[in-house]
Amino acid sequence: MSEIDVLRKEIEAIDKDMASLFEKRMKCAYKIACYKREHGLQVMDKDREKALVEKNCAYIEDKELEPYYVEYIQDVMNVSKRYQHRLLEGVKVAYSGIEGSFASISANRILPDAQRVSYKNFTEAYNAVVRGECELAVLPIENSYAGDVGPVTDLMFFGDLYITGVYELRVSHCLLGPEGSSMGSIKTVVSHPQALDQCHEYIRKHDYKAISAENTARAAKEVADGNDITVGAIASMETAKLYGLKVLDHDINESADNTTRFAVFSKSMGEVKEDDRFSTFILMFTVKNEAGTLAKAISIIGEYGYSMRVIRSRPLKDKNEDA
Repeated sequence: MSEIDVLRKEIEAIDKDMASLFEKRMKCAYKIACYKREHGLQVMDKDREKALVEKNCAYIEDKELEPYYVEYIQDVMNVSKRYQHRLLEGVKVAYSGIEGSFASISANRILPDAQRVSYKNFTEAYNAVVRGECELAVLPIENSYAGDVGPVTDLMFFGDLYITGVYELRVSHCLLGPEGSSMGSIKTVVSHPQALDQCHEYIRKHDYKAISAENTARAAKEVADGNDITVGAIASMETAKLYGLKVLDHDINESADNTTRFAVFSKSMGEVKEDDRFSTFILMFTVKNEAGTLAKAISIIGEYGYSMRVIRSRPLKDKNEDA
């Protein structure tokens, strides 16, 4: 047997071992995909990938081979991600509104492989997970301009679901109109109350009449169906494409940093990493209506080394003044 044949036999033996290890790795990837499906987590985790590459490069003794190894391990992770994407297809995620709403856009960005299911309001979307119709729900919990979303806050407190992830979506409102319309022809704008509030100065400046709608996407659909050049909608650019409307003006919200935080709700509780000093969580609790009880409660947060980003209060419904 020639020297090259011996070397080829050695590579074949190594490839056999690598094939077995590949199967083991993909079986772990399957379990990870199942966990992500249950908890509504994204397949892509850039920080985790970067850390893994850096950690694994330390195992390479021949530094001349390190750049090739980086390419190799990245290819392996890409294969794993494609496998996980396929396994996550068919997951149903509930959202409030119709296609084109910011909730729909957010659900698509957070869980691009999931099947989005539209519900009329926050409560119906939330209860779809409770009833088992959907595995997950994506609902807005806070806007940087308008504050917390009260109805969803109530669901968070009184409901049985857990929050397994919080994601931010930059909100850019556009003025949309039907074909033939123009900035000058619009007299009335239709949108969700929060969107109208976020664009209040723009509406006042142009002396538009504001009409509330259930959500921004439904407002856009109403404008498209009505085909009245005097009526426009305040909604997203994606909604314009979806319903065949013209973008008459863009970025009309007052705050350039207009961001909405969306939470992923699930029946399963996510795992807390005890060694993660940068963990972010939402804590909800009640205190008695007595002097100093709130101060005592929040002081415990600092005692355990956590920094409190924001605190908000909300009255409890159907509760007496003792709590």
